[in-house]
Amino acid sequence: MKIGRPVVVVVGAGFGGLAAVKELAKEEVDIILIDQRNHHLFQPLLYQVATAWLSPAEIASPIRNLFSQQRNVTVIMGKVTGIDTEACTLQIDNGPRQGNIDYDYLVLATGASHDYFGNDQWATYAPGLKTVEDATGIRERLLMAFELAEMTAEPAERDAHLTIVVIGGGATGVEMAGSIAELARAALARDFRRIDPRQAKVILIESGPRVLGAFPEDLSEAAMKSLDKLGVTVLTNTRVSDCQKGYVMIGEEKIPAATVIWAAGVKASPAATWLNAEADRAGRVIVESDFSVPGLPNVFVVGDTASAKDATGQTLPGIAPAAKQAGRYAARVIRAKLHGKSAPSPFRYHNYGTMATIGRHAGVADFGWVKFKGHLGWWLWGIVHIFFLIDFRSRVVVSLNWLWSFLTYQRGARLITGNKPENPQLHEAS
Repeated sequence: MKIGRPVVVVVGAGFGGLAAVKELAKEEVDIILIDQRNHHLFQPLLYQVATAWLSPAEIASPIRNLFSQQRNVTVIMGKVTGIDTEACTLQIDNGPRQGNIDYDYLVLATGASHDYFGNDQWATYAPGLKTVEDATGIRERLLMAFELAEMTAEPAERDAHLTIVVIGGGATGVEMAGSIAELARAALARDFRRIDPRQAKVILIESGPRVLGAFPEDLSEAAMKSLDKLGVTVLTNTRVSDCQKGYVMIGEEKIPAATVIWAAGVKASPAATWLNAEADRAGRVIVESDFSVPGLPNVFVVGDTASAKDATGQTLPGIAPAAKQAGRYAARVIRAKLHGKSAPSPFRYHNYGTMATIGRHAGVADFGWVKFKGHLGWWLWGIVHIFFLIDFRSRVVVSLNWLWSFLTYQRGARLITGNKPENPQLHEAS
């Protein structure tokens, strides 16, 4: 696909991929941006789609629209199936067509998927949260659980429908559990006649000694207290031994639960396999200090796909700011190579803090030199997340929706759009 100018192929339209493409906007190169989907997704807010706070369009932007003014970018919707690093060629499958794309420089920002730690069969019963489809599927499971509980006369079956288990006590699990509890106790509280949604049981299971293990201990304790106020039952030092339709096993104890959500682990994309490169235990490519792959100076890996450290030896976290900084830096290295200049100064990660929210009233934020919790933590979390949304329209819409939800407890995305599960009582009432 050579057309005269150097070709830079970027695979993945997440934070790292977009940052790399934008950094090369003024360069005399042809950039090919490849993604399986046609939209960039703001993953940190996916849980709010899953819990009916936001709709998918409010946290996603069409990729072509993002780069409609950047004339050196061509967007291809397709799936990379392999890479020939000797020929500098990617194999791509975009449905009815398959073919190869040549590159001079390659940036892989292909993200991560769910890791069930060798129990992939659990995915059917405990979906994770990485895509819009994941979020809308979880939203439908949650909302349908209350509908089925309303139509069920058997107490044990009703209790199972009103029990939601979230597995994993990191930021995603804590935010999901708090938001589900709030959905049940506030947004749905007056919507039903035969059940009281406020009686729903939300259980958060964490294998470690505390939730938010990456945060300072005092912020972890603050999160625990906030979850307790919302009525969430937190089980720490607890491992799931089995997950099947309608229940979760922790050791020998069986927890009947119609809705189970996985937030316990992630694994990298198959980039290491494509490149035949060394990877860590999570499958992330171990990269050089400039994000290039050892032995492949024209191939770069950033974001959740990379196992990287900065010039100070700090391991980069799998969060949006780190991916954006890595994407920009990799693009600067490519720019230096294009112009025959020396490499940029060693990469240093600028830590903008880690944050998590628990419901509408509490949050925790750790900026290293200062920590916040409670209402202030929640507001800081909201401001930072709105700032990182891609386009101005998304920032305005999300801000207005959050303000409306905060003042009224109403959630405007409580739609069940998929097929209804087989349930005679529900069909009879339809």
